[in-house]
Amino acid sequence: MTSTPPPAAAEDARRPGRLGPVLASSPVTDTDVVEPEPHPAGRRRRGEPTRWWLYVVLTLGLIAMVMPFVWMILGSFKTDAEIRQNPTGFLPQNPTTENFETLFGRLDFTTFFLNSIIVAVFVTLGNIVFCSMIGYALAKLQFRGKKLLFGLVLGTLMVPGVVTFVPLFVLTANLGLVNSYPGLILPFLISPVGVFLMRQFMLSLPDELIEAARIDGAGEWRIFLRVIMPMCGPAIATLTILTFLASWNNFLWPLVVATTEDMYTLPVALALYSVGQNAARYGLMMAGAVVVVVPVLIVFVFLQRYFVQGIALTGIK
Repeated sequence: MTSTPPPAAAEDARRPGRLGPVLASSPVTDTDVVEPEPHPAGRRRRGEPTRWWLYVVLTLGLIAMVMPFVWMILGSFKTDAEIRQNPTGFLPQNPTTENFETLFGRLDFTTFFLNSIIVAVFVTLGNIVFCSMIGYALAKLQFRGKKLLFGLVLGTLMVPGVVTFVPLFVLTANLGLVNSYPGLILPFLISPVGVFLMRQFMLSLPDELIEAARIDGAGEWRIFLRVIMPMCGPAIATLTILTFLASWNNFLWPLVVATTEDMYTLPVALALYSVGQNAARYGLMMAGAVVVVVPVLIVFVFLQRYFVQGIALTGIK
């Protein structure tokens, strides 16, 4: 004899959205009950104030960062008299290209620009090659004195550059490298920051790839060139930007080592020629600063994606 459910219970089981009688053979679990999702409009209403303030803060930060560059670019089209009369003025009253004409026409700007390009490119390439090699040895090779060597690299990070400036110049002078490209390039071919950056990035690379290459008969040079370096794109991009920027803006060392005009770099030339007999030539200084900043911006725009990845993966603050 079978029992029939009460009419009320049967009706509840037939209604959509209502749970029927719970059977012992098929218990109801947490996955059978679907929680209703909140309405999208409600989420937007709760999130709008936070996003609004976030956009305001980011916009103000962007304006504060970009405004000096915009003022510099607009100031390069002003005359020195206008800049002295109204230093805080934004738009030029009588725009002129006289500053750029003086920079490219009367001054030997091409020589200064080529000197800066040669020095920055060779210094950057040297850091990419040598810092990568040292970083690979400290990260993946096993040899006696490895920890001591890495400790010395970290120790050099705490030594100010001013401390080693005079001994480095004396060494350069004794080698006869004053007023030459090797004197401008060789002291900066390797940087402790670059070694640390490459070593930290290579530590994250799997050792299994290196072991597999060794089993296949590859030597250390082939492993370094064919296995390690192709995977170090973000770290190399980060090192390229940092090194190029430091070399391009380097002022004190080229000022001391370069003794003739044909060896001046852009920062040295701008500092010397933007000061007239009676007062500083601010318009010429602004035009030169624009030209100096443009190559750095181009390098950063092309490598910014890998730069962010390299900073994130190596843990540099």
